[in-house]
Amino acid sequence: MRFYSLISSLILSVFLLFLSGSESVRTLKRLTVRSGGSLSVPCLYEEKYKSDIKYWCTLFKSIFGNSCGTTTYANTSNTGISVTDHPSQNICAMDLNNLQDSDSGNYWCGMEIDGQDDGDSVYLTVSEDPVVWVEDTRVIGQEGGGVIIQGFYSSEYNDKEKKWCRFGVWSCYFVGRTKTSQSLEVLISDYSQGSFRVEMIGLQKSDAGWYWFSAGLVGVTVHLTVTERPTMETLTSSSRKDTKTSTQTVETRNTLVKTTLPYSEKPMESVEFCIAQN
Repeated sequence: MRFYSLISSLILSVFLLFLSGSESVRTLKRLTVRSGGSLSVPCLYEEKYKSDIKYWCTLFKSIFGNSCGTTTYANTSNTGISVTDHPSQNICAMDLNNLQDSDSGNYWCGMEIDGQDDGDSVYLTVSEDPVVWVEDTRVIGQEGGGVIIQGFYSSEYNDKEKKWCRFGVWSCYFVGRTKTSQSLEVLISDYSQGSFRVEMIGLQKSDAGWYWFSAGLVGVTVHLTVTERPTMETLTSSSRKDTKTSTQTVETRNTLVKTTLPYSEKPMESVEFCIAQN
């Protein structure tokens, strides 16, 4: 029986993907999220992998090494997981929705190449009461405006170092107010009672992307979208579209008066005009 079991395992290994990590592909290490929530996990790859096939998969260990389970390729979706390649940023992102405790585990960001695939892994913990979490893992701000990220952490992380970092750039902001070389200003408030607040003021289009908040070695990702600031021409055009007028005709004995009145959703009451005769 042992012989047949070994043969079966060897046959199975043909269909398994053997994986090893390198510095050419990087993602985060430990992330947390609340049950029922969503998360976007970025993966940065070097320029040499720009044209290669990319994927994310659940990762498990076997007697043959690390292997892939459920696999989702770039620009496709699969049972609550969607993977999108952003070649202009050299980032392949995995979006997870409606996460449950059973989704906890290792995930692998891989590049299909000849021989051993290259990639990196992240460990995700999904629970009702995670050690670190934010109210919104996806936020939208307007160019020139700002956003606020409200988050929480468990009491055992009160004394851990808190920081807000940008993925890919690998720049971090610590508790306090930081003015960047551009117009962006970042304010991080740690209330030391299980809550924190991140304010980003003076947003530019270039500030869009992935960020993460961490307490100690555990973090949670936030994706920021920055929309264009409407121009005066856009506002004027929009205002014109929203302003409706209605024309009412009123007849007197020998005079026809035509007047334009502001539009109202309410039925207009009859209006009488008295015109003096010379």
